[in-house]
Amino acid sequence: MHEFRLTQISDTHLARRLQKLTDNFHRVSEHIDATRPDLVVNTGDLAFDAPTSPDDLNFAKELHDSLPVPCRHLPGNHDVGDNPTEVAPAPKDLATENERQNYLSVIGEDRWRFDAAGWCFIGLNSLIINTGIESEAEQFGWLASELGRVNGKPIALFLHKPLFLNAPDDPETLDTAIRYVPQPRRRSLIEMFSKVDLRLVASGHVHQRRDFTYRHTRHIWAPSTGFILPERIQPVIGIKEVGLVEYRFQPDALEVRHVKAPGQTDIDLDSLIGRNA
Repeated sequence: MHEFRLTQISDTHLARRLQKLTDNFHRVSEHIDATRPDLVVNTGDLAFDAPTSPDDLNFAKELHDSLPVPCRHLPGNHDVGDNPTEVAPAPKDLATENERQNYLSVIGEDRWRFDAAGWCFIGLNSLIINTGIESEAEQFGWLASELGRVNGKPIALFLHKPLFLNAPDDPETLDTAIRYVPQPRRRSLIEMFSKVDLRLVASGHVHQRRDFTYRHTRHIWAPSTGFILPERIQPVIGIKEVGLVEYRFQPDALEVRHVKAPGQTDIDLDSLIGRNA
């Protein structure tokens, strides 16, 4: 295969009771049907809130199964719970093995690796990082094994949370700790990838579109397909809009296209849940 076309969606936050988010997903599905990539990857938060409303994940799976091309998935904090961090209080919905198993029973996988067009593609469960549960160590062991046999291929890494804001040693604060892969395990992850040719890190979570390069690695933040977050929750870091990202991989080459599907609307969370700003 000389070319591999991949479409990244993220933070779909699907639930039967939230028709506006379903409508945005249908607009994205129609765009995917028109463009026909080789693969769709959802980088997490498939469900609006699976830990408290388990049917949200079932509904998300139904809609993703209806996509016209193959799809791979990764968990987000609204699918399996959130990471503990060094500086912030423990999250209300902590990522646990039980929530991970619930996710696996519906979705089927929370990490993966495959090769195409001269690239190695790796997907990680970023929410178990820093938890200390057994599956975190298992994932690090699995990753070490996979990285040991990439044979010099450029690597595209997909995960829910961005690795960092601007640099690996960005300090964690109470306001930002839950936004990125947490310390101290972030350092471990970055050290592992420093030994290979990491060309792309594709993430979601922040509900903002951002595209920057740190050293030789391009970092892409996919926006939510569903809604944007008001500034009372989150400052402007990139571009607050809904949309998706399209990639074209060729041996030793990468093209990125930032897209908003026809008919997608920038739904604000406050209007979605009926809150007056």
